[in-house]
Amino acid sequence: MKKSVILGALTVAGLAAGAASAATLDDVRARGKLNCGVTTGLTGFAAPDANGVWEGFDVGMCRAVAAAVLGDATAVEFVPTTGQTRFTALASGEVDMLARNTTWTFSRDVDLKFEFTGVNYYDGQGFIVPRSLGVSSAKDLDGATVCIQTGTTTELNLADFFRANNISYEPVPIETNAEGQQLYLAGSCDTYTTDASGLAATRATFENPGDHVILPEIISKEPLGPLVRHGDNEWGDIVRWTLNALVTAEELGVTSANVAELAAGPTGNPEVNRLLGTEGELGAMLGLEADWAVKAIAAGGNYGELFETNIGENTPIGLARGLNAQWTEGGLIYSPPFR
Repeated sequence: MKKSVILGALTVAGLAAGAASAATLDDVRARGKLNCGVTTGLTGFAAPDANGVWEGFDVGMCRAVAAAVLGDATAVEFVPTTGQTRFTALASGEVDMLARNTTWTFSRDVDLKFEFTGVNYYDGQGFIVPRSLGVSSAKDLDGATVCIQTGTTTELNLADFFRANNISYEPVPIETNAEGQQLYLAGSCDTYTTDASGLAATRATFENPGDHVILPEIISKEPLGPLVRHGDNEWGDIVRWTLNALVTAEELGVTSANVAELAAGPTGNPEVNRLLGTEGELGAMLGLEADWAVKAIAAGGNYGELFETNIGENTPIGLARGLNAQWTEGGLIYSPPFR
């Protein structure tokens, strides 16, 4: 088992080295669209609507990058990936970036030769159980059957948690969130474990959400964010600073509703001017147009707008900002300055 994991890591690393030799920005422009890797379907984060149009919090990140680079937020090819296939898709060049609830870890950053461009959601792993099971703590799950996505940090955290608490479990391996939901609702596993945000998103789709409880324990740190291949720093800078632009826009009060007006001429705030390209040469430094951030913000709104529209407390997902509030509001969402 260890040998296969090592060989798999080497294969992905080798693919990444080859795929990064070409300039991703040039490829995206020549193709006329951004190939963005997303989950196979997680309501609120990335899922097609009834008309097949992808929408969600992570989808918004893809559209912002497409808008910044191509001037068109719809110029995106969404490529569904599983926990097992996502890294090969990125390393091989099938996708230009991943925006799919992927946890930033040492080995993924260093050994797999990827580059995380920031954190767009601070999360942690949790458990959901039927209310009828009568369980109030994850430590009461001794002997439980657990639905778990393979190829994820979730799988490793689960083993660590049960071992540390000297309790046992029986894994029920799954490939996708949809499969996990189906098996969990069918009673094939006592509990389903994944990032707590994913559990909230999944529960929101149940016919009777109130019949299911998300247990209080958060057993891991799961900083989720977009990632690109090592070796193409220009492209990494574009994805990183597009995310930062959305974060800074919320902090500065720049929204999808007022961004065009603010970009019409210099404002009294120098950082707003630099962000929107009416002052300085930040766009040129990225190899983009001066109004790249204007287009990114107009695509779906600033960070706060994307959050509230797709997964916030007034949506069926019902997530509070918590750690994902701006740093000025006691959260961890923070961007380096635009200067």
